[in-house]
Amino acid sequence: MAINKNHEFGDLDGVKCSIVEKDIPIDRAHFLKNLLDANGYKTVLIKAVAPNTAKAANTETSTESDLPAKAEKFTLGVTDLSFNAVNAVFGRLLRTSSGKVVTLSFWNQEDSFSDDSIPYFSK
Repeated sequence: MAINKNHEFGDLDGVKCSIVEKDIPIDRAHFLKNLLDANGYKTVLIKAVAPNTAKAANTETSTESDLPAKAEKFTLGVTDLSFNAVNAVFGRLLRTSSGKVVTLSFWNQEDSFSDDSIPYFSK
């Protein structure tokens, strides 16, 4: 069991994993998976189980226009149980494919490149 919400564990596809992110879209999942794989972590990606699926299907407000909003979500984990995404980003432990340090804005996909010349607390 995790001490706090930032370091969760779970069984993904029968493998004990440290959870990186839950309920993320497929493009975010592929971005993080490629980044973590390039840094030597073994990743596990599964489709997230949607809670209350049956309940949502029975509501009268559900219409055909709601379908795009209910896109598939995924859960990403790494097999290294000591991995913590917050520690990895702020501890400057991750590198991009070009060898630069992964910044918070790059991790959050706010920037398309990682520039660590300006500290995150100065932005």
